Amino acid sequence: MITVHHLNNSRSHRILWMLEELGLDYNLVVHHRDAETNLAPPELLKIHPLGKSPVLIDGDKTIIESGAILEYLTRTYGKGKFAPDISSSEYIEYSQLMHYAEGSAMLPIMLRLYAGRLGDAAAPLMPRIDSETQNHLGYLNGLIEGQDYFLKSGFSAADIQLSFVLEAANIQGQLAPFKNLQACVARNKARPAYQRALERGGPYAF
Repeated sequence: MITVHHLNNSRSHRILWMLEELGLDYNLVVHHRDAETNLAPPELLKIHPLGKSPVLIDGDKTIIESGAILEYLTRTYGKGKFAPDISSSEYIEYSQLMHYAEGSAMLPIMLRLYAGRLGDAAAPLMPRIDSETQNHLGYLNGLIEGQDYFLKSGFSAADIQLSFVLEAANIQGQLAPFKNLQACVARNKARPAYQRALERGGPYAF
């Protein structure tokens, strides 16, 4: 049985969503952020030394990092769905998007979150943060032009991996100029598996 250590209002919603897309049974252990610090609880340190979520346990395997977990689930249980075949011309695009989500796109979103807590002291940083945010969102908006999902072949794990970037940008009010990305967020949230993940994982601020 797969076990997921899930933290409320976090990237780990993506893992529940993928498990629901795959139709897999799983044991869910829900952890809650500290009400004052908004940090993960210390109990997660007993699961993994980093004390972060998501953590997926499948038999003797303990896997961290959303992208690695999604790739593992797709490769192990996907039966050819949710990722292009590694020999296909689309696979490199898929692989890039899986890494790009956290490796590049999420950085200005997180910088905006933390800089926002500095008040006026963050003013010198904001032009660069704004520029990088618009750069990445503009790139993603162009990728999805004329199609429903980020790959021409259809919905994939890359859409799930990128969803947190879009949801976090949306809650910051950054998607207003990007109609394609707004539509993408709405389309993702309408998927039955996304809704089932919400029911299992509990309230999700994004």
